[in-house]
Amino acid sequence: MKMHLLSGGRLRMRKSIYFPDADSSETMEIPVSCALLRHPQGNVLFDTGCHPSVPEDPAARWGGLARIMVPIMPPGDNVVTGLAGLGLTCDDIDVVICSHLHPDHCGCNTLFTRASFIIHKKEIEAARAPNAKNVGYLAGEWEQSAPTDELDSERDLFGDGRIVLIPLPGHTPGTTGALVALDRSGKFLLASDVVGVRETLDRDVIPRNTWNVDALVKSLAEIKRIQKQRTTVLCGHDAAQWQSLRKGADVYD
Repeated sequence: MKMHLLSGGRLRMRKSIYFPDADSSETMEIPVSCALLRHPQGNVLFDTGCHPSVPEDPAARWGGLARIMVPIMPPGDNVVTGLAGLGLTCDDIDVVICSHLHPDHCGCNTLFTRASFIIHKKEIEAARAPNAKNVGYLAGEWEQSAPTDELDSERDLFGDGRIVLIPLPGHTPGTTGALVALDRSGKFLLASDVVGVRETLDRDVIPRNTWNVDALVKSLAEIKRIQKQRTTVLCGHDAAQWQSLRKGADVYD
């Protein structure tokens, strides 16, 4: 199996969202990370990033959210372009795993019409709740007509230990990570926004955009346990880590 890390866009946000002690005027630029897992039984995409139209007219796509997480990527910086760089199209993806349903993680969902989707049951419930829009869920970003498999517990995707989906609630009710085992490069945990930045894991800095602090603390404890098993934790939005990683055709195998 091979893993390609792909850009899903880039955002500017208030630093105090991730570092509550930061001055409210400070901002930070963060990457949006996605991963293509080329398994012998199919191509699996972990998160779909921001929609290609977001850089051109953020407010039209995201409304008021575009003032909270400001898109700063150039046109073409999206997962579809990343796949094209590998000689693939959206139709070449067999399975899409949604870590959660905030629009910077699921914005290209509707473009993957041939894939099946795996989303945690509690995440779907949260995204369909009456107040969903007020807490960052936009139906137009994640709703799609392809089959959706509702996850409700840990799952070995292909039964061979190479891609294991792990519920890690806290950032949202149904946030899900993926434990990936590669032959040469070792084990990786795609942690998404459970560990948006390294300081959340290393110094227990709890972000402001946390749905449930107690749940997040338990998920972080589980991630720390996994990390001790020679596993590299890949953060959802850590700029320094993203810069250090192989991306695109520079593959992990």
